[in-house]
Amino acid sequence: MSFIPGQPVTAVVLHFQLSCALQQRIEICKLRQGEHLILGFSIGGGIDQDPGQNPFSEDKSDKGIYVTRVTPGGPAEVAGLMMGDKVMQVNGWDMTMVTHDQARKRLTKKNEDIVRLLVTRKSLEQAVRHSMM
Repeated sequence: MSFIPGQPVTAVVLHFQLSCALQQRIEICKLRQGEHLILGFSIGGGIDQDPGQNPFSEDKSDKGIYVTRVTPGGPAEVAGLMMGDKVMQVNGWDMTMVTHDQARKRLTKKNEDIVRLLVTRKSLEQAVRHSMM
């Protein structure tokens, strides 16, 4: 695609549509077990972690927060969260430049029974790219 002065730049619009299509909102109702609230998933990554150890980073430079485990039958699985999902937001808070501990604390707040996530998923990305061919 080339740029022609005075003509619409469709690539910018296409990128915006693509990035919106790749994100999915997931709402998890925490399971109460005594004094504990259970989400049913584990995370990995963060700006303080070695991105080379992240099995979900294709270029091994991504320091994002990823779902590394989902408990079968747990609240996260019931809500539709999948292993490999990249967490972009938690209850409206940006998670793209946080440490692992900051992400963990944001997810496990005791006064929140519901966690609203915005995630990206490779299968969503592949489906959108395939539909555009």
